[in-house]
This record gives sequence, structure tokens and C-alpha cells, in this order.
Amino acid sequence: MTTHPLFDIAGRTALVTGSSRGIGHALARGLVEAGCTVVLNGRDPRALEKAAADLGGGTGVAGVHTAAFDVTDGPAVAAGIAEAEERVGPIDILVNNAGTQHRAPLLEFTDDAWRQILDTNLTSAFLVGREAARRMTTRGHGKIVNICSLQSEVVRPGIAPYAATKGALKMLTKGMCADWGRYGIQVNGLGPGYIETELTRPLVEDEEFSAWVRGRTPAGRWGRTEDLIGALLYLASPAADFVSGQVLYVDGGMTSVL
Repeated sequence: MTTHPLFDIAGRTALVTGSSRGIGHALARGLVEAGCTVVLNGRDPRALEKAAADLGGGTGVAGVHTAAFDVTDGPAVAAGIAEAEERVGPIDILVNNAGTQHRAPLLEFTDDAWRQILDTNLTSAFLVGREAARRMTTRGHGKIVNICSLQSEVVRPGIAPYAATKGALKMLTKGMCADWGRYGIQVNGLGPGYIETELTRPLVEDEEFSAWVRGRTPAGRWGRTEDLIGALLYLASPAADFVSGQVLYVDGGMTSVL
């Protein structure tokens, strides 16, 4: 049986921010395997080159390229996207994945930490999304997927600023949908639950916390990065051409139960 043509995104070009490791790298791999040309983004050129080599580095069915720029810096974003499109081609799919976490009680959260998490998790999606959309609107099509979170809906002690940024990203997603839908752009969110990555490794190895995650999740386990790929491919495909302003939670059911 062949794949339904509504899910075919082969030949499209995607930019994935924060894709040198973790969830971003896994999502980039999924796009490459679906036949996309993928531009990896991050601030460290050497880390990006290593990530690109891990994905085949342009020798496979689809090309893999890198674009090193700071997603929290407006002029750098504009220059980086312009250079990437000139070198690789028009960006059809944008995945706003860049993010950070800083765990601390709210009374102890510093001003600098607050600004860093806000800039990385929220402002970057605005800056990159706006620049990509300026180009997508003139072409009359585009897909933007903002990587939200389980914490776009719920929160636990110690991560209030993170949840604030992800809740705001959910609403930015809806706002982008409202502004850009008329130009043929669909903007949606993908909301991972508790996913096992190198960044969450300390939580996974915390037996008490890990038991809580498994017990709280109807699926009874931590998520894996590959669990997120199918949802992204759907949102990036023609199958989702009339889906916009939504957040698709991939959390093993955690947001659905008490």
C-alpha cells in the first residue's frame, strides 16, 4: 500500500530551529526521511555540522543544510533566513523548536533567567515566524509548526516561567493563524508531553519523578522523540490544509486525565 498523496511532502524545504540535538534533531530527521530538504538551525556552527552529518549531510534523498544564527536577534534572523533561502530555496515549512528550561522556585527566579527563557521560548518564535511569513505570504502558501508543550495547558512547581512562555506560544500560534490564514499559511502547535531526551535525562533517572510520570500518563511510559514525528508530518502536509490555530498534544494522554 502506498502513502496517501495528502501526506506527501517530498521535495519541500523545511527550516527547523534548535535542531542540533534533542526534539529538534528528531523532527529534522523525520522531515528528511519524508523527502524534504532540511535546514538545521542553531547558534553553534560545529554542532550543526555534526548534526547534519548525522542526518546524511546532503548525500541522501533530500539535502541537509545548516544555518547558524541567533533566533532571539531580529536582524540576525532576517539575515539568516534571507541567506538560507538564497542558498537552499524558498522555505515551505517552518518548525519553531528552539527552547530552553530553567527550573527554580518562582520567588528565586532571577530577572536574567526570566528574560532568557522568554526570549528563547517565545520571542524567537515571533521573530522567525514573522520573517518566514513575510516570504510565505507573497508565495501564497506555507506551514508553520510551533513546538508548544504539555505545559501550555498545565504546570507544576518550579517551572512557572517555562509554562508562561509555552502558554503564550499557544496563543501566539492562534494569533499567527488569525493574521496569516488568508495568505494560505497554516499555523499550528505541537505539544510534547514528557519526552526522554538528553536534556530530560536527569528527570528520567530520578526514580521517584519517573514513577510519577509513568503513573500520571495513561500510556504508562515516557515519550520518545520519534513519537512526535508523525504529528509533525501531518501538520506539515496537505492533509492539514484546513487545520490552523490548533495545538496537537502528543503526551500519552496526560492532558486528558486527572
